Amino acid sequence: MTGSGQPYRGRGTGAVWRAARAAVRRRKLQTVVIGLVLLFSAATTVMALGLLVASTAPFDDAFARQRGAHVVATYDSARVSGAQLEQAARRPGVEAVAGPFAQAVLEVPLKGPGLPGGPLNVVGRADPAGPVDRVDLWAGRWPSAPGEIVLNDTPPPADLAGFGPAGGEPPIVGSTAEVPGGPTLTVVGMAYSLGRTADAWVTPEQVQAFRPSSTQMLYRFSSAGSDDEIEAELAAVTERLPADALLAAQSYLLVKQSVAAEPGVFVPFLMVFGILGLVAAVLIVANVVSGAVVSGFRHIGILKALGFTPGQVLAVYLVTVSVPAVVGCALGTVLGNVGARPLLDIAFQGMGFGPVGISPLVSVATLLGMPVVVVLAALVPASRARRLSAVEAISAGSAPRVGRGLRVQRWLGGTRLPRAVSLGLGLPFARPGRTVLTMSAVLLGVTTVTFATGLTSTVTRYADATDGNDHVGVRATDPERSSLRPVSSLTDPQIEALLRTLPGTNRVTVNLTLDFALVGSAQPVGVNFLRGDVQTQGYREQVVEGRWLAGPDEVVAPSEWLGERGLAVGDRITLEADGRRSTATIVGETMGGAPGPPGPLADWSAVARLAPAHQLGNHELLYQIQLAPGTDVPAYTAAVQAADPGLDAWDNGGTDSFTVAAVSLAVVVTLMLGIVTALAVFNTVVLNTRERRRDLGMLKSIGMTPRQVTAMMVTSMAVLGTLGGLLGIPVGIIAHRLVVPIASGAAQIRVPDSLINVWEAPLLGVLALAGAAIAMLGALLPARSAARLPIAEVLHNE
Repeated sequence: MTGSGQPYRGRGTGAVWRAARAAVRRRKLQTVVIGLVLLFSAATTVMALGLLVASTAPFDDAFARQRGAHVVATYDSARVSGAQLEQAARRPGVEAVAGPFAQAVLEVPLKGPGLPGGPLNVVGRADPAGPVDRVDLWAGRWPSAPGEIVLNDTPPPADLAGFGPAGGEPPIVGSTAEVPGGPTLTVVGMAYSLGRTADAWVTPEQVQAFRPSSTQMLYRFSSAGSDDEIEAELAAVTERLPADALLAAQSYLLVKQSVAAEPGVFVPFLMVFGILGLVAAVLIVANVVSGAVVSGFRHIGILKALGFTPGQVLAVYLVTVSVPAVVGCALGTVLGNVGARPLLDIAFQGMGFGPVGISPLVSVATLLGMPVVVVLAALVPASRARRLSAVEAISAGSAPRVGRGLRVQRWLGGTRLPRAVSLGLGLPFARPGRTVLTMSAVLLGVTTVTFATGLTSTVTRYADATDGNDHVGVRATDPERSSLRPVSSLTDPQIEALLRTLPGTNRVTVNLTLDFALVGSAQPVGVNFLRGDVQTQGYREQVVEGRWLAGPDEVVAPSEWLGERGLAVGDRITLEADGRRSTATIVGETMGGAPGPPGPLADWSAVARLAPAHQLGNHELLYQIQLAPGTDVPAYTAAVQAADPGLDAWDNGGTDSFTVAAVSLAVVVTLMLGIVTALAVFNTVVLNTRERRRDLGMLKSIGMTPRQVTAMMVTSMAVLGTLGGLLGIPVGIIAHRLVVPIASGAAQIRVPDSLINVWEAPLLGVLALAGAAIAMLGALLPARSAARLPIAEVLHNE
């Protein structure tokens, strides 16, 4: 009845809201628990789905704006003419075509800070527009006369001060480069082709002066959604061309996979954390609502006696849960958008997409979907309140029904265990449903800890395996790039001999990186030639398929480099330098590679075969130094520079951004879900205490001390934590073994079993205690509160 004597029936919305608001204020602990778990779940869900969408959406948008080429095809100009290529492209299925463009490989020794050097794949184009590959000219102008060149590079971020889209032109515009035996080229502009169709562009007339040996065609097909469709369309275009006319073809799907690799590596981890958080939310909400129904029987009866319909009673409990759920989801969505920003910056750095953010649709879907899941989780226990009659609810009381769990409790009472322990072990059997929900929450917490621990171990081992095992890097000063440092007069063998004689030197590996044009690819490739103590650098241990080098005509390559170019172990590649082409066979695939951009590894003996005309300068060599244990790194680098001021030495210590991001993510998410799990246990003990106030008063009246009461309540949760921990460890291990290969595959990296089998007996022992530790931590505070209950007050209220 209301104050005016009218029943609440017919005033449903206002009455339900007032009752639900009062319940939220009365059950502050449950409200906080639900809000926190939904905040965590929403944040991880937004980050996971946001990165999943962002892994392809920016590329698709930019590719559509540029009318990117589905296939960049390179033909041998000696075997097929431009007219033949144009005629072959006039067929159904070819949506648009650009070309033929003559292309040549130039050895351009560009001088000055920031200028690229080595072989450049130069294409002759009259303008940056066209039906395919509309190049983004972001600085300067397009070449219009002989001696002018535009370089392909990603535009700087819009907020970069000084030059680029937000300011003036970059310093490289206006610089010159001398081509051996050719003209002096002036850089007149900077442009960006998302499809990586060339390193640089000149006028069609200028490229003919470079004696081009190949022709480029750019195709857009009406059906290009998969590799099979692209291969079929390309085969139809080339079927009437001379045999072996096609040198190579690059699909845009390889570029797209490369773009998606960085954000894609985080998605599986975030998905697992998000799913764990969502399941934890369901379990905790069901536990909270069922506990509220059980402990609020009298309140339910009063509501029905006042005229609340069964539907209104149900709505009260659903609204009570929805209020903290909506608030938690809203805050979690904001937190997820903020947390995703550094991950997106790491993932899309240097790709030229501009600012990449979370799609608004992801935030909307999370805000609408998560509360719905919570309401569905609360529906089953709340329906119990709907079915109760007023008389049944008022007379039910809050104590467990007689006989529930008594058989187990009596058996435990007959053991030699301390009374507080035996009573504590029997408590979970009084409320089996609540026990299952609480143990499941602990299981998820231990699963998260196990999964995150395995993830951290894998990432750390990967970083250790791919850092080259070198403590110090040494390189001679480049006389053409620095006028501030002295130049070393020592030759390569003399520098190596000097480094080996310095105190603290343990191993020395010499790395020479030479750029080659890879026939069929618009991007040059840096081949790393190795000599010295190569066996100690860990490259052999990183081989995941095939074998290590055995001859000068062989290379091994990192997984990332192979994936970007669609190559595999057993393929033969053609490298070009100084107008000379050589072939090499890929005999092995490694997890990582030499320092710098990913590229093939070759034996030192291959230099004479692949680049016989190259004049070696001492500044081109990188000396990777392994120090003896206990050597002071700063003192060693100072000793190198003191021995020869022309040598630059630096500390290779430190951690890369991916390792920091992955480990930080695992730690933060583990702490969040660990806290949520502890709060779930906290809530369970509070409910048990409220239901057993009379029992606790009786026990204290017959001599049980506060310390024994605390031990009893903590023991009841410790056993659940132990069982949840033992079950959560194998679940976490299985999740780790399933997710790590998916994540590494998304990053185009294959990992050996040594990076997946990270579990050792001491680590498993610590994890086995995690569940008990979480449960005991969550139970301690309410257990101590129960121990302080005054006997007279409890028995008087009863």
